[in-house]
Amino acid sequence: MNFTELADDPEDALHSPAERAAAASRSTWVSVAVNLVMTIVQIWVGILSKSQGLVADGIHSLSDLVADFVVLFASHHSRKDADQDHPYGHQRFETAASLVLGLLLLAVGVGMLWAAVRKLETPDALPTVHVVALWVAGAALVAKELLFRYMLTVGKRVKSSMLVANAWHARSDAASSLVVGLGIAGNLAGYPMLDPIAALIVGFMVARMGWDFGWDALHDLMDRSVDEQEVEAIRQTLLGTPGVSGVHDIRTRKMGDMIVVDAHLEVDAAITVEAGHDIAVVAHERVMARHRVLNLMTHVDPWRRPDRDHAEAAVTRSAP
Repeated sequence: MNFTELADDPEDALHSPAERAAAASRSTWVSVAVNLVMTIVQIWVGILSKSQGLVADGIHSLSDLVADFVVLFASHHSRKDADQDHPYGHQRFETAASLVLGLLLLAVGVGMLWAAVRKLETPDALPTVHVVALWVAGAALVAKELLFRYMLTVGKRVKSSMLVANAWHARSDAASSLVVGLGIAGNLAGYPMLDPIAALIVGFMVARMGWDFGWDALHDLMDRSVDEQEVEAIRQTLLGTPGVSGVHDIRTRKMGDMIVVDAHLEVDAAITVEAGHDIAVVAHERVMARHRVLNLMTHVDPWRRPDRDHAEAAVTRSAP
């Protein structure tokens, strides 16, 4: 039997390391191009137009550019095959990259908060920004929102938490560009403090997202299990294996975007050890074909049919 035909996930073919790495590379290079252009334009125009909010948004884009190269580095190393020191492969390179992204965002956010607070301490010295800053903020908003939608689509399609994290990083840029645009508009309307206040809000948004990403990645590095829905899907695949009478003690842990699974399979106690082993092999192949599982460790437990237990009990009672 060809177990690849059993796949119930139409996107399963895209979960191979090669396909996922190619998708990560393509989407990330698109992000690099967008962030490089936005970094140069936002910081340059922000300085010339005297907009702290636009400069802060440009620094945010610069942090994205650094983050993109972190993703490319992690994607390259996570593709490495298993070796003696890493028998389960290098998939957790992606989780480590997500942790680095989180810490980077947190550091950038705190720095932006500090700079904005210092500006607000001298409100009389706040200049009026040039209207060109508003146009650049609007262009950045559109570019980052389109980038977010593109990267999120790719990340979900190949089920890569690192790509999804990087996509939401782009969404944070779109949100920050919106806030900056409102701050610049307020400044032009005669409220100069709104520009550094916009920078302050952007700093808080960046720091908060960095904390969330870093915290999630830290939990994954501590062998957090996958969600109950995915565990139940694996359970049903195991129960659908011919010869498996029951499944219990399923334990999962994330290995990058893959899953390592331990499960106890109940098989007929009357069959041979070899037959029980063959059933476990089939169960293993089914799970590997249907789910993004890196490895499945099975333990075979004996199972007795209730009618057989009653028959054996009756024989025992009738024996002299």
